[in-house]
Amino acid sequence: MALNYIWIGLFFIGAIVGVSRMLFWGDSEALPAMMDSTFEMSKMGFEMTLGLTGTLTLWMGILKIGEDSGLVKRLSQFLSPILSKLFPDVPKDHPALGSIFMNVSANMLGLDNAATPCGLKAMKELQEINPVKDTASNPMIMFLVLNTSGLTIIPVSIMAYRAKAGATDPTDVFIPLLLTTMCSTLVGLLIVSIYQRINLFKRAFLLLFIIVGTLVCSLFWIIDGMDNTQIQHLCRVLTSCLIIGAILLFIGSGCYKRLNVYDSFISGAKDGFNVAVSLIPYCVAILAAIGVFKASGALGLIQYGMSVAVESLGLNSDFVGAIPVALMKPLNGSGARGMMIEAMASYGPDSFVGHLAGVLQGCTDTTFYILAIYFGSVGIKRYRYSVTCGLMADITGMIAAVFISYFFWG
Repeated sequence: MALNYIWIGLFFIGAIVGVSRMLFWGDSEALPAMMDSTFEMSKMGFEMTLGLTGTLTLWMGILKIGEDSGLVKRLSQFLSPILSKLFPDVPKDHPALGSIFMNVSANMLGLDNAATPCGLKAMKELQEINPVKDTASNPMIMFLVLNTSGLTIIPVSIMAYRAKAGATDPTDVFIPLLLTTMCSTLVGLLIVSIYQRINLFKRAFLLLFIIVGTLVCSLFWIIDGMDNTQIQHLCRVLTSCLIIGAILLFIGSGCYKRLNVYDSFISGAKDGFNVAVSLIPYCVAILAAIGVFKASGALGLIQYGMSVAVESLGLNSDFVGAIPVALMKPLNGSGARGMMIEAMASYGPDSFVGHLAGVLQGCTDTTFYILAIYFGSVGIKRYRYSVTCGLMADITGMIAAVFISYFFWG
């Protein structure tokens, strides 16, 4: 429902501003520009989404190998000491824990649409052990906030969109995105744990925090004193190692289990192709509306007002060009994706705004959309504190995205 109002609002606000420009300022080209932008952005939406097909097809195929070989199940069992403590109300070895792991894994790989089926399955399984069927249980809220915080290790779809937009190095957002999503996830986890009185000082959690903290500190120690070119080169090398390593790990697990790896990959890849093609109408719809909104001058007025406000405080306003992505992200992923594509098209994928738009797109997930879809699928009407926790994680991720982007590209 939120996207419906957003979509209608973009068209009508853009039309009002465009007509006002024509009637009161004598700009006779306002409406023709809006018309041209509508068709141009629709074409861009089709081409960008079609370009994503290869990436989604590849990773859905790789994930299918991991699922068929049992690697995903083994990894979930390996992480069971942490999952069982994050979800103390879920019985040990309950199928919901496996679905949760699959969902989180797909999110970590940046496969937003691949994560949704696993998430819906996990929510259905959590509903089976929910004592109050119309009210969100503690495990449901923890699962939702882990989703909305958007922890991403390999931002596959964002890198694909950057590549399609002509970025010199589409992978250079890898480390900034990893750091940003870690901030939002840790804050979301902390807030929910306070609500649910989960002790994060247990050995399993402390060990995880020590490992993560050590890796982050090591990363900053390595890049300390490097210039931007050296940092970007390091990002590229690390990303390549992680991506190739993940692919080889999944294929290797299939070979070890004597699986027909090729057939398994093809089976998953078909799903990836279908997912990518199904995104075309959504991307075209939102980009057409954004095209009207931008060409009318409405988006420029908003950004100009924000720039004046920020500069009056003595702050750098370079980040304002990417703010539409941050404003749209909690509401709808397609809208935020459209804003990211528009920002890269307007400022360039290798500009500061182009980079920041990508980081903002991946720093959190679509809080209101996820809450509506996941809770709605099992008839949950009382959300309790899930919205508060999700939005606080979102805000943390957005603030971190701006500061981290200034560090890398400012």
